Amino acid sequence: MRGLLLAIVAFFLVCADTTFAPHVLLHNAQSAAQPSPLLWRATQQGSEEARAALIRLSRGEKKRYWLMRLAQNDDPQAAWALYELSGPDDDPRQLMRLAAMGNVPEAQLSYAMSEDDPAFREKWLKRAASQGLADAQAALADWYLLYDKPEKARPLLALIADNDNQSAYKFGRLLWDAGEKEAGREYLAKAAEQGNATAQGVLDVLKRYTQQPVTRSFDNRWPSECRQRIQMFADSLSTIQHADKLYRAFNDDPRLASLPLCLAKPLWLTSDTFTCDENWQQSQRLGCDIRPLAPAIERDGASHVVLLAQQGKANIDNGVMFLDIGDTYSVFVHELAHFAGFADEYPLSKGAAKKVCQTATQSVNESPNLVFDGRLTYAPMSVLERWLKLAPHDGIWPAKTCDGIKGNAYKPSSAITFMEHHDTGVIPPLYLALWKQQLEDKTRQRPVSMNLFQAFHHHGQTAQAGIWLERYQQAVAAMPDATGTPSATH
Repeated sequence: MRGLLLAIVAFFLVCADTTFAPHVLLHNAQSAAQPSPLLWRATQQGSEEARAALIRLSRGEKKRYWLMRLAQNDDPQAAWALYELSGPDDDPRQLMRLAAMGNVPEAQLSYAMSEDDPAFREKWLKRAASQGLADAQAALADWYLLYDKPEKARPLLALIADNDNQSAYKFGRLLWDAGEKEAGREYLAKAAEQGNATAQGVLDVLKRYTQQPVTRSFDNRWPSECRQRIQMFADSLSTIQHADKLYRAFNDDPRLASLPLCLAKPLWLTSDTFTCDENWQQSQRLGCDIRPLAPAIERDGASHVVLLAQQGKANIDNGVMFLDIGDTYSVFVHELAHFAGFADEYPLSKGAAKKVCQTATQSVNESPNLVFDGRLTYAPMSVLERWLKLAPHDGIWPAKTCDGIKGNAYKPSSAITFMEHHDTGVIPPLYLALWKQQLEDKTRQRPVSMNLFQAFHHHGQTAQAGIWLERYQQAVAAMPDATGTPSATH
């Protein structure tokens, strides 16, 4: 009898152990009305399958209780699930950190993006990307591209370019820039087929333009009414793409249609035809060595030139406009007005204000849109007379040009014009009339020949400097006298 009792007790003990075995708990959880307690018990016994099922169930039901119990045991997957379920009143950063430290790639990506510190961000992006998370690989590639490290971005983009149109576009651009043009074009086409409009835009540019050496003959036939013959130059895919955008915007702009300005189709030159620097000659402005363009300018017959570079502050210098790929069409129009002698109406730096405002008060006022207080001359009166004769306007109003040196300047419009705010300012009718008048008077032009003369002279190339000085003298046959009136009639 005693042996029978021992056998019965052993049977129930074995049954109890079997009932609470992880595989049994998992099986029972599948049909239980409340499976979470069973999954929790199996998890406590070390079942990874039960733990994953409990996290999945809690996330789906948006219930935090079991997730919190798991997170209390430093479970990173549970911490990440809790983070995803956190509300506006929660402080989820600790959960994110726990999940990231536990190698949850999605958490590592979010953790990386939660800080602006470059080293921190790169560290956690690399950890997430190393686990194969495509979003992290794309983010890390973007990070490297932002910091001009295409050689590090390229292998990451290669992993994901076949499945993501943005990555396909970026990978195609990198391949093209590296000289692998056919492979680059294939990935650009792949991105375009998947609906990437930017990639399609690049393909359209590649159809319209071909890179060519500066020594090639260009067939530009300028209409006789052109008073400024403007040629744009680019030497990379990104710059020709931007040049094309500006060119098409100019042709679609009805505001400038009445002006005798002629803008030729941009020329895409072979890479590194000309060199540029965003701090040209320590000026804090974009500049380029234009001497290599001299043969093309001479054959082309351009009077003014626009050079597109990757980065730098827009400006003009004696017939040459320097723009980067971030400059909008409104910046281009603003700089075109500078070609015709218009002055800025926003507050200039002290150095620039002295040059513009004090020079104008002491000698010839070359700015058609401003008059200045200062020494008594006929120049301000002659400008005012021009304003009165050309077009209706709403009076004489203060301009901010000379504020930096506490000087006074005045403009013929109460509006904020495009010479003050290029992006929101208007072009009043009087300004268009003044612009046209400036273009009709060649003595008010500063063509590119002057810039080439200065460039060759600066480098001691006397013969070439002499050629371009002669070109300049031919272009500007007469100069204004001290009153601002041309000494020759045209």
